Amino acid sequence: MIDVMYFAWVRERIGLPKEKVETEAATVAELVDELKAREERYAAAFADTTALRVAVDQELTDFDAPLAGVREVAFFPPMTGG
Repeated sequence: MIDVMYFAWVRERIGLPKEKVETEAATVAELVDELKAREERYAAAFADTTALRVAVDQELTDFDAPLAGVREVAFFPPMTGG
């Protein structure tokens, strides 16, 4: 079971700030594929993963990051300075 967190417009599209996800995914990319297959709102939120960043256990990483032993995955748009 992994805590999956959504921020900014990702949260708005999915309609949830956080959920627990039971997954067989080995990587973040596989998790995204599982989420996209759930419902249209997930497919819309993850339609363009180049517009997203991901953190695994609060460390920025790539979508090919392994999920073994991971407790939390967070998805958010790129941060802007200012």
